[in-house]
Amino acid sequence: MLDKILGALLIFIGVAVIVREWLGSEIGAMAAACGLVVFLAVATPFTSWSRKAFVAIGLILAGLTVALLDDWPEVFAQAAAQGAFIATFFIALASLRTPASASPAIERCGQYLASQPPGKRYMALTIGGHLFALILNYGAITLLGGLTEAIAGREKNAEIREIRNRRMLLAVQRGLCASLCWSPLAFATAITTSVVAGSSWGGTAPYAILFALVFLVTGWALDTLYKPTLSAPPPARQTPIGSIRDLAPLLTLLVLLFAGVGILEYLTGLRIIAVVMLFVPVISIGWIAAESGSAAETLRRLQRLSLVEFPSYRSELVLLVMAGIIGTLGAALIQPLTVGHALDLSGVPVWLVLVAPVWIIPLLGQLGMNPILSVSMLAPLLPAPASLGLPPNLFVAAVTAGWALAGATSPFTATTLLVGRLGHVSALTVGLVWNRAFTVWVGAAVSLILVGFAGLS
Repeated sequence: MLDKILGALLIFIGVAVIVREWLGSEIGAMAAACGLVVFLAVATPFTSWSRKAFVAIGLILAGLTVALLDDWPEVFAQAAAQGAFIATFFIALASLRTPASASPAIERCGQYLASQPPGKRYMALTIGGHLFALILNYGAITLLGGLTEAIAGREKNAEIREIRNRRMLLAVQRGLCASLCWSPLAFATAITTSVVAGSSWGGTAPYAILFALVFLVTGWALDTLYKPTLSAPPPARQTPIGSIRDLAPLLTLLVLLFAGVGILEYLTGLRIIAVVMLFVPVISIGWIAAESGSAAETLRRLQRLSLVEFPSYRSELVLLVMAGIIGTLGAALIQPLTVGHALDLSGVPVWLVLVAPVWIIPLLGQLGMNPILSVSMLAPLLPAPASLGLPPNLFVAAVTAGWALAGATSPFTATTLLVGRLGHVSALTVGLVWNRAFTVWVGAAVSLILVGFAGLS
């Protein structure tokens, strides 16, 4: 019964947010806010103490907002809108993750990438992790990481098995983090473009794709240049499982997704996140229908998706939703105290303002601040990038690059936790030991590129 209630609430919130985004309906906004409050009230008692702590912090900030701010109803509306948007965006992506993760064609594609010979394996897995992340998000690590662990586990030499598993997992993780720089299906792009005035995904994409290439190439270069020394001769190479034709389903799905999203964005003039929230579930329903074979089976699978699988994410949803709400409330409370003082950036060099997010967001990630929280809280406090002489889209690309580095280094993010579990080490080891050199080199390269762009703007 709990799952059915939560599932129905999530569908209600999603429909209300889509109505608000597509039709500009205030009724949709109010309905989404009410649905979100009920969802949090029902879901929170069944989550961990850390999630309950986030909700408690949100309630404290809500009380302070009422006590200290005259415009608290508007602030509450903004916070609820941010939380409802995050919940809707999450379930839209989860709707695609479900049929993709269960697809035999997608699994064959993963097996082909994971079984490549050593000379090609890193690049195959990091590009594969990048492409899979566009569809599965963090599920890419679960799918490809599980396959790499299984393939590495076949090696009898413990030393080689450990090294191979580490290199394969890092390839997948870094490929996924690169997708956070630019993917319209990632929270990094969706949230940052929603809080930075004058930005859009189309304008940000050229810069962000360049930064994603920096992630991919730097990871490959480090893996190639600093190969570990083995105490025993390397094993004989094995033939890859499958063929290059196994990549066709993944590439076809990506072309369909991005072509559809791009065309709809152009035709409607809506924000790309509004298009994604509607188009991705439509693709998911079509995929499920195509694989089900009958209307009855399609309906059964859709019911399971809505009333079983969506509610299973309640812990993650409470965390992400509250991160957005806390960020919005916190920014509103801090702003009156900082006007004309701490955040007066008129005397700060433009290039420093541009480079700062690349390093500050990962640093805050080490302190346990989810990037959703740090970006939602800090971005509204900053002057509009255009007022500082910065292209807003370039600033968004800097923020998403910092978000991606936080994903690679913070011991509190899903990527490091999953890689640590599959690699049999702590998340702290993954973030600050395995990815230390990678973070420094990528951060330095992205910073230099940003300084160059700042000089041209």
